[in-house]
Amino acid sequence: MQTAVKTCSRRAFSSQAPPVLSTTFRGTFFEERSMKILQDHLSMSLRRVGGKSDGGIDLMGWWWLPPTEFESGDARNVPAAKRRRLRVLAQCKAEKKKASPKYVREMEGVLHRYMSLLNSPPSSGDAPAASQYPLVALLVSESPFTKSTVLRAQSSPVPFFLLHIPPLPDPDATEECESDEETASMIGSAVWNPALVRGLLDGKMEARWERSPSGVGRPGLWWGGKRLQSWTPDGVSEEHLSMENEDKFFQALAEE
Repeated sequence: MQTAVKTCSRRAFSSQAPPVLSTTFRGTFFEERSMKILQDHLSMSLRRVGGKSDGGIDLMGWWWLPPTEFESGDARNVPAAKRRRLRVLAQCKAEKKKASPKYVREMEGVLHRYMSLLNSPPSSGDAPAASQYPLVALLVSESPFTKSTVLRAQSSPVPFFLLHIPPLPDPDATEECESDEETASMIGSAVWNPALVRGLLDGKMEARWERSPSGVGRPGLWWGGKRLQSWTPDGVSEEHLSMENEDKFFQALAEE
């Protein structure tokens, strides 16, 4: 009988998980943690939307990117008006089970409903200006994605970004013995589908999961073989760029 290989080690982490959390608070904690990582390392400006009337959206905002003709240089030398931005709708899943394909299907439905509302605004309001910007579906999971989930996203016509952010380590567990599968689950991943990387991104940018000696990794953007710095304009927040009729849209999404 074969026995799973285990890895035993002592680790010093720069970040630690909070004490045992309730399901609701754990979800909120993961949403806030995800938002900070996305803003700090993936050039996004976001705000939390989660709630009873969120329409299936936890985070919403903008993804700031270089213009398509960009080769290299400092983002500070490029005016904000010349920076590309994509509209991001995100769901965050803080679950122990691996993320299944149903979440990809749910996110596709959210984007389709969102697009239909953009194209058919209420008669009492004007169409939001954000309808001119391409949409990206972002699915952030604390557990790894199944192979079926990745394949489902790869075949989707919707621009998809799958991001696995492993849970923070237990502060009380200084010595760990883990199976190969458990060890692998602590390594994050960033996956784009063809509709995003070949379509909206024109094949010029890639996402990588960067590991640190301490064991705590982070996602990063790379352009032309070089790490891409943040392209979010200074002082820009989602409050400055939110749509005028956004709250009405979320209410309509929740009622469907």
